[in-house]
Amino acid sequence: MTLADQWRAARPAAAGMHFDSAACSRQSHAVIEATAAHARHEAEVGGYVAAEAATPALDAGREAVRALSGIAGAEVVYTTGSSHALDLLLSSWAGPRTLACPPGEYGPSLAIMAANDFQVRPLPVDALGRLLVDEAKTVLAADRPALVHLTALASHRGVAQPLADVATVCREIGVPLVVDAAQALGHLDCAVGPDALYSSSRKWLAGPRGVGVLALRPELAGGLTPRLGPLENGEANIGSRVGFALAVGEHLAAGPAAVRARLAEVGRCTRTALAGVAGWRVVEPADEPTALTTLEPADGADPARVRARLIDEHRIVTTACELVRAPYELTRPVLRVSPHVDVTESELERFGEALVACS
Repeated sequence: MTLADQWRAARPAAAGMHFDSAACSRQSHAVIEATAAHARHEAEVGGYVAAEAATPALDAGREAVRALSGIAGAEVVYTTGSSHALDLLLSSWAGPRTLACPPGEYGPSLAIMAANDFQVRPLPVDALGRLLVDEAKTVLAADRPALVHLTALASHRGVAQPLADVATVCREIGVPLVVDAAQALGHLDCAVGPDALYSSSRKWLAGPRGVGVLALRPELAGGLTPRLGPLENGEANIGSRVGFALAVGEHLAAGPAAVRARLAEVGRCTRTALAGVAGWRVVEPADEPTALTTLEPADGADPARVRARLIDEHRIVTTACELVRAPYELTRPVLRVSPHVDVTESELERFGEALVACS
């Protein structure tokens, strides 16, 4: 049985076509049952007793995150999602508040940086928004910031950043590297040993909504000064954390390298299938090793309206990315297409036909 067959068999049947894994993937039967089972256990023995009983599962999830991040001995904190994780880190930062990142940074993350009084400096990129490593090294060495923040894979463009090279540069210069892996964990190789990495459960790892993680190198964690005591809030939806821990375990069982290879193949197939669709331009190179594809309207179509019609008329779920998602890089809204490993060529063909009909 192929990876695609295994993925499909492990999940409820989709009510249409789900091309929106970059927003929220489909959970497996096992993840759904683990989350529900914890809720039943809370009803049987009480929430706090059930939470204590879930400790081994939650610790297994932490260990899986350590492996996927490459941060040996990391302190892994459960959060409500990526934005919460970034806010926890930046609000607890005790040093100078200067930060360097590419101009295509996620809009809500820029708002969190501003709310925590961080001065943001741009790093040099190419026409696709990919960091220029040598030029960035020169910039960082000349005026070293307190932190480098790199979104390994943006939400508005399926371009993989040179994460391993940036991690090497930051270590050489002595600047802590913070990785936004919301789109990258379970999608790209993130085991580069940054100083901090954070991610969400609901995207490519296909866990429940409302949970995420923040992994911290012990030396960095020891220098933080949280506003309200411990970084991790124990008063949380523990069932969702249990579901996330299982989802990460499923990813490891499937084989991260195999999943990455299949997602790269999905991206190539998606871009090839959509390259000739009238009225739209594929933004990424065909061989970009990601499964996230963005389509720029060539004839004035409104991505938000097209998305709504795709759902209403064809039961196909995508995302319309507005300018606020990347205010210093996007020049017009785009339609984001992000199928997971189970997509078929016939589904991509039908999507192309539906896109033409809805444009």
